[in-house]
Amino acid sequence: MGFGSYDESEQKDQNVETDAAAVDVHGNDHDGDVEFEFDETGSSLIDRLNDMKDDDGN
Repeated sequence: MGFGSYDESEQKDQNVETDAAAVDVHGNDHDGDVEFEFDETGSSLIDRLNDMKDDDGN
């Protein structure tokens, strides 16, 4: 056997227990809308971003 080889007989006929309790992955799904309110205009936010970039030394 070389590096990374495996015994194929160990890979055959694996029994998996399927009677275990299932996990409901959709139990907290929500349908709806999300809205954001901003107190500042887009241009003032861009100005603040540029100020932060300038403070960073770039």
